[in-house]
Amino acid sequence: MEPEQTQPVQPNSSGIALTTPLAIVAAGLLIAGAVFFSRGATDTGANADNQPAEAGQSTSLLAIRPVNEATDHIRGNPNAEVAIVEYSDTECPFCKRFHTTLKQLVNEYGKSGQVAWVYRHFPLITLHSKAPKEAEALECSAELGGNTAFWNYTDSVFTLTPSNDQLDLALLPQIAEDIGLRRADFETCLSSGRYAARVDSETKEAIALGASGTPYNVLITKETIKPESEKRLRDINATLMRQLPPGTPDAIVISTDRMRVAITGAFQYPLMKEVIGLLLK
Repeated sequence: MEPEQTQPVQPNSSGIALTTPLAIVAAGLLIAGAVFFSRGATDTGANADNQPAEAGQSTSLLAIRPVNEATDHIRGNPNAEVAIVEYSDTECPFCKRFHTTLKQLVNEYGKSGQVAWVYRHFPLITLHSKAPKEAEALECSAELGGNTAFWNYTDSVFTLTPSNDQLDLALLPQIAEDIGLRRADFETCLSSGRYAARVDSETKEAIALGASGTPYNVLITKETIKPESEKRLRDINATLMRQLPPGTPDAIVISTDRMRVAITGAFQYPLMKEVIGLLLK
């Protein structure tokens, strides 16, 4: 499948130029993210010991904000062996597909406490003007109904949206009512805009980590990735990169401490399951 040609668009609020959507399926296993930034995801700077990072490694990932049960939206065990921190955009069609994949993973590994899913916001404003307000709506659902309401609301939004800015924002209060929240309270929260700062902060957080598209995921492990697992991850990345245009950021990047793995794009379930299996070994 030939990728869509990318064209430059105006910078977003962070000042980083965005490009138009890139739809790529590599070997039937990877669906590329909705947008790529003009810079690559690979970090070749120095690590904490002032040693050069190896190719395909990132020092930026070391700065990811720790998962916090009190403030994060978590599906599964907060102390899981692997935490999948997803930076997502509710109007991104690739995020919509990947949402189903992550639900499958949590259903399979969550009950045993092995995998947790953490949702953070990364609305691509220049592509999806409605996504920031939808992200605020997700936060309002959490304020009014806690973690359960957040996930119920998020599931509903991804189910209902046709993606690419086609969801009618007038439906947001109705979705809240449908999952059992008081419509009037939800409308008050949403109109206040009090969660706009959080959405913006998490967007900047994703960019600082090296995000080059949505969905952008950082898998955090409790143990250092074993050498044989790291080799397999690099082999997977090399296979995927051969299917992508020259200059495309790596699909898989490993942190210099070998306890974090960044994945750009919506990997299909079989490949995500293999990645999780490698991290759990």
